[in-house]
Amino acid sequence: MADDAAFALDAARQAAQATPLDQFDIANQERFERDTIWPFFERLRREDPVHYTAESEYGPYWSITRYEDIMAVETNHEVFSSEGSISIFDPDEDFHLPMFIAMDPPKHDQQRKVISPIVSPFNLAAMEPIIRERAALILDELPIGEPFDWVRRVSVELTTQMLATLFDFPFEERDKLTYWSDLITTPAESEEKRLEGQAEFRQELMGCATYFQNLWSQRAGEPPRNDLISMLAHGPATKDMPLMEFLGNILLLIVGGNDTTRNSISGALVAFNENPEAYQTLRAHPEGLMSAVPEIIRWQTPVAHMRRTATRDIEFGGKTIKKGDKVVMWYVSGNRDETVIDRPYDFIINRERPRQHVAFGFGIHRCVGMRLAEMQLRVVWEEIFKRFPRIDIVEEPIRLRSNFLRAYRSVTAVIPERVKVG
Repeated sequence: MADDAAFALDAARQAAQATPLDQFDIANQERFERDTIWPFFERLRREDPVHYTAESEYGPYWSITRYEDIMAVETNHEVFSSEGSISIFDPDEDFHLPMFIAMDPPKHDQQRKVISPIVSPFNLAAMEPIIRERAALILDELPIGEPFDWVRRVSVELTTQMLATLFDFPFEERDKLTYWSDLITTPAESEEKRLEGQAEFRQELMGCATYFQNLWSQRAGEPPRNDLISMLAHGPATKDMPLMEFLGNILLLIVGGNDTTRNSISGALVAFNENPEAYQTLRAHPEGLMSAVPEIIRWQTPVAHMRRTATRDIEFGGKTIKKGDKVVMWYVSGNRDETVIDRPYDFIINRERPRQHVAFGFGIHRCVGMRLAEMQLRVVWEEIFKRFPRIDIVEEPIRLRSNFLRAYRSVTAVIPERVKVG
């Protein structure tokens, strides 16, 4: 596995050097799927950190690849707007799903404020024992000495259970949350299939809307409760949302509360397999997870990019970005920026400034659930270290063909032995 990956990366280095900069299309999804994107980002950071791609399947776009430039875009929402879309993809005009992450102030702030109490310190403290209990049950059911898919058995199951709790969603039907999340984040294998499947895709999403509308109606008729649906149903900025905005925000919370943490849990296993000494160090000293968890998130960077749209002409990084231009902040590149992060390709569990990363974004759009994500990662790995002296990945991980999420379809693992807990 390692030899194949090294060969692919070496070929990518040669291609990155041989390709003229004016032909760079950094959004090539195959490179993300094969994990060979790094040499291309390295060259852009070094030679053309604010880069214009004139032609691509997404239309023309700017790539922002350095850490400090990403921070500058993130904190200037008056010029770099989130309205319309937060990904390099343009939404279908006849099926647009507004959501607060793709809004500017004041509406963004008003809607975000409605759901932010769900991740208050008080609520996080209340949720920790629930996460720990569920993680323990999931881990205790894993097979010993037999291959299994870590993504499905651990990462997906844990995050889906937590998401069901946040929504107060019927627990026995929680697989619906995984299905809807995958529906949004897993692209079709070809353009033909995508076009053929549009009607069914939209029908399934409207089924999601109908399901949540029923929950919404129940919560709206009851006193306010401490779950996301009740918060939205009673929130002054969200209680009267149009149907597509309602669906957009529901899908945002499903994906945001599921996929990013899911892929950090899977990415952690990949990182620990590449750095087994880090696994053993943290088994002996699990308190080190306080700094290791942010490093896991930086190293994985589960959201590869966010997109903004220029509201006016602006000089930026020596270039002229025009009004209406698509501006893509590549978090995955910023988190490997050698000028800001020491040894950025290394997985270092005791960094001096472990939270110096852009995986959660920055500014007004910084991930509202980031502390919950960190807590879930910390708790699940505390429970893993108690039980398993090691976990081996026995096949090359299968990654998602996506330039938006750095995600895993499957990670085949084997646990050689289990230590009795308690």
